[in-house]
Amino acid sequence: MSTDDERPTADADLRDIADAVASESRGFLTTVTEVAAGSAPDASLPLLLLALSDLLAAGARLGATTDVVPPSRFEPDVGPDADLEPLRANLANLFDGIDEYVEVVDPLLGPEVEEATISGDLVAIAGALSQGLAHHARGHVLEALWWWQFSYLSDWGERAASTLRAIQTILAHVRLDVDDDVAAEAEYDALQP
Repeated sequence: MSTDDERPTADADLRDIADAVASESRGFLTTVTEVAAGSAPDASLPLLLLALSDLLAAGARLGATTDVVPPSRFEPDVGPDADLEPLRANLANLFDGIDEYVEVVDPLLGPEVEEATISGDLVAIAGALSQGLAHHARGHVLEALWWWQFSYLSDWGERAASTLRAIQTILAHVRLDVDDDVAAEAEYDALQP
């Protein structure tokens, strides 16, 4: 049973979590938008790897938090959804030829796999984060936190983890798949005093 003295502390804790998730969400959206714009093509994979990792850390905090229940059963209207199609198209163009990957649908229920796209997953994550940010910007802190927590557990957490793995795999191929002659020469040079 909580007392009146405990309630302000709980509210402050939830506000701190919401503010942290809002900050990570804005950072993720900025990074994805800049990558999609082609502003740093050589750094695209590392930037997305970092952005997804940071976002998943914030998501883990959401998952570890007791279920957030907003005061109202109905979500306040925050206006129309953002048009994310241009972002998706730019990301699909950026990842042309390596956009599609295969993921396990539910590793606890069996080995069933489905196809996914990095561009589609990044945009779905961006959409969920934007919805929470719209609530947060209007001062609906508990609604934002509820939305981020719910969508993390039901969708974007899994998508972010799968996309992170796909991007890490691409990065590993880019950095490790070299011709045998180049690898032998590098190994020889490394072993010479």
